[in-house]
Amino acid sequence: MPEMLKRELGVLGAVLMGLGSIIGTGVFVSLAIAAGIAGPAVVLAVTIAALVAICNGLNSAQLAANHAVSGGTYEYGYRYLNPWLGFTAGWMFLLAKSASAATAALGFAGYLLNSLGLVEQSLLVPIALGAVLVLTLIVLNGIQRSNQANVGIVAVTLLSLGFFILSGLKPLASMGLSNFTPFFPTENPVKAVLHASALAFVAYTGYGRIATMGEEVREPRQTIPRAIGMAMVFTMLLYLAIAIVGVGAVGASELSRATETAAPLEVAVRQFGSLGGPQILAIGAITAMLGVLLNLILGLSRVLMAMGRRGDMPRQVARLNREGTAPSVAVVVIGVAIAFLVLSGNVKTTWSFSAFTVLVYYAITNLAALRLSDAERLYPKWLAWTGLLACLFLAFWVETQIWLVGLGLILIGFLWKIGMEALLERG
Repeated sequence: MPEMLKRELGVLGAVLMGLGSIIGTGVFVSLAIAAGIAGPAVVLAVTIAALVAICNGLNSAQLAANHAVSGGTYEYGYRYLNPWLGFTAGWMFLLAKSASAATAALGFAGYLLNSLGLVEQSLLVPIALGAVLVLTLIVLNGIQRSNQANVGIVAVTLLSLGFFILSGLKPLASMGLSNFTPFFPTENPVKAVLHASALAFVAYTGYGRIATMGEEVREPRQTIPRAIGMAMVFTMLLYLAIAIVGVGAVGASELSRATETAAPLEVAVRQFGSLGGPQILAIGAITAMLGVLLNLILGLSRVLMAMGRRGDMPRQVARLNREGTAPSVAVVVIGVAIAFLVLSGNVKTTWSFSAFTVLVYYAITNLAALRLSDAERLYPKWLAWTGLLACLFLAFWVETQIWLVGLGLILIGFLWKIGMEALLERG
């Protein structure tokens, strides 16, 4: 019987952990990227992405409520499907989110340097490494300490985004509907909206962190569905408000161009004429990056721990600290892996690749939800079918080379699993 983590997280703590994972680089960057593809119809894309994410979130919730252990879809795949699909979910999560965590660390360093008016790029990597070290130490102290840090991070980020919405209402009213016409792109409007929906979907995907930490939640059958549902509804309303204000006040093309040189929302708020606006948005972006990094270290370490328990990774990574509040070896391994990626100084993960990997991940989640018994099921079966078909449909609207690389990485993962099984048989 493996060592189990202590259950220390309630509904509010779980909601805040979810918000810390969801409201990060996505809202500050990916909405503007999607606006460049779909134009004003990014509002529709954000809505479509939200509906798909809500289906996935509710299916994650009912799986976690019935199988409340660390590991998320990796564990659900093993329990309800087969080892290969479970492994695929865990493998893709580790690859994609480790790179995302390194990108968040570098993003934090970049925003911090910009806000201080420093152009010395030699400081980028040291500052990013410092952020990884500090947050890894916080996560090593367990979920309670991590939750305390997360509350502060989420509060600052939400205040900055609230400021963006309120300060944009006046220019939005003065522009009327002029920036929303024409609403759809003139060329391939359906393709553009679906592509933008796939990219916008990435901005919602942090809700899975609540399920990933299911082993640390009190009364999981009640807590997890409530926390995921509350986090998803709040995030959808927030993203819609930001998309409407951003596009309506400055235009989709202006938001899209801003992704080349700066934080799009920071560029937009400069045009609002609000006193201190760019500084407030910069602070929000900085805390958002820290929130993403903190929650990714949490989620990645729990998935790695689960894979160690099953022998898909070395058994040592499943060891807990003395208090039973953190998988200490897994946390250190993840921290080192992220730091290694940060050292390159130019880690670049496209939102398209992130979109493909997480859509595959959640397709497996929905497939597992279809296998729940009637006694286990909390929501109608059609919700799982909707989530599954929507994930598979949207995944292949990203660029062809992106999903070909993703499929190639899955094959590499299978070779790793075969090698680990051979080692276990010899041992």
